[in-house]
Amino acid sequence: MQPYELSLAAASEAIRDRRLSPVELVDSVLGRAEQVEPHLNAYVAVAAEQAREAALAAEREAAQGRFRGPLHGIPMGLKDLIDVAGMPTTASSRVRTGHRAEADSTVAARLTAAGAVLVGKTHTHEFAFGLTTPQTRNAWDGGRVAGGSSGGSAVAVASGAATFALGTDTGGSIRVPAALNGVVGLKPTYGLVPRHGVTSLSWSLDHVGPITRTVEDAALVLTALAGHDPRDPASLAVPAVDHRPGPDTDLTGLRIGLPRSYYFDRVDPQVETAVRAAVAELAALGAQLVEVDIPMTRYIQAAHWGLMVPEASAYHERTLRTVPELYQDDVRILLEAGELLGAGDHLRAQRARTMMRAGWARLLEEVDLIAAPSVPVTAVRAGEEAVHWPDGTVESVSDAYVRLSAPANLTGLPALSLPVGHDTAGLPIGLQLLGRPLGERTLLRVGHAYERTRPARGLAPVS
Repeated sequence: MQPYELSLAAASEAIRDRRLSPVELVDSVLGRAEQVEPHLNAYVAVAAEQAREAALAAEREAAQGRFRGPLHGIPMGLKDLIDVAGMPTTASSRVRTGHRAEADSTVAARLTAAGAVLVGKTHTHEFAFGLTTPQTRNAWDGGRVAGGSSGGSAVAVASGAATFALGTDTGGSIRVPAALNGVVGLKPTYGLVPRHGVTSLSWSLDHVGPITRTVEDAALVLTALAGHDPRDPASLAVPAVDHRPGPDTDLTGLRIGLPRSYYFDRVDPQVETAVRAAVAELAALGAQLVEVDIPMTRYIQAAHWGLMVPEASAYHERTLRTVPELYQDDVRILLEAGELLGAGDHLRAQRARTMMRAGWARLLEEVDLIAAPSVPVTAVRAGEEAVHWPDGTVESVSDAYVRLSAPANLTGLPALSLPVGHDTAGLPIGLQLLGRPLGERTLLRVGHAYERTRPARGLAPVS
């Protein structure tokens, strides 16, 4: 096994035991990135020289017995919405030509302090306003979409071009590409991970979180990221928690909600079969399955768009007026549409969100978490614009991918996507677990228990 194939936890243990040096690991990941980038285009830019310098510094510290923690010497990719001092934050847009960040974002600073090594900045759908990341190709099939908007981060992790990465999630942008590329994606509770220094799509829906190979890896990254930052007005002041799950796979006493409505409506049969098989595995580990109804489902799409679109348009107001030609057509049209929505529409969306949060709070008194598909269909072919369902419904690809992930953004609840199989074309399928506010430890415990019942997953078979 090559070092780039190691999970974060395995690489961390090898570095701590002096069986692997950070230099060896970083060189291996950089070599892998050089190999796969012509096929995948996960990165906006690779900072090879900077990464090697950081790896040498981490190696010197290791030789002196100084370890900063589990992320010491671990190569990472950061979605190119996340500021790193001295580097451009392009948001994969011509609008940001010439931009250079003056200071680290909170999350970049925390990961650097924890010893992580930046490999490069990963592609996003322009300004995170999309679910496909068209620049980047799926790690399992280059003719298919990577998912978005954190497509570059998910593909880098899935292919071995990063040991872990960060993404952002406003309507599924961590969980969708994680599901489509066969990796783990965690959208934390709203406000748990600060967003200072991260380009906004929609301030009331935005989250930052990890994309990793395993659930344990996600827990290790979250532990380093979480914590109050007064520079983010939504940041939660909560005690520090070690999110790492234990080795126990016994889920006795845990109540898992299985939706009767919404989450299994218009879902590909292969996706449904794989997700229900994974849920049955959780039941075999002792969990109690409880059928539940999802509240206020008819308002989800309208509320999500009623919040996200005008908030995005407000953020881009100046550049949309001065340099509209620099935006890609799909993004510019959405931003212009947002200016047509009135204050009443935004207020009604806020009211619907408040009612939705109350309904989900009541639901999560009955169960400890919800299990559902991450996305209703696996990765579609690049350029495919619609999903055609057997009942005659035609749904845009973006609407299909956001449909099952938007509720966690509207409610602010934590949500975890993890791989649970492949369809007959060999494309990954994801299971989504949604929990109570600040219930990340429960989600990670359940996801980790499931993983321990399955064979270890390999990387995507990129040539």
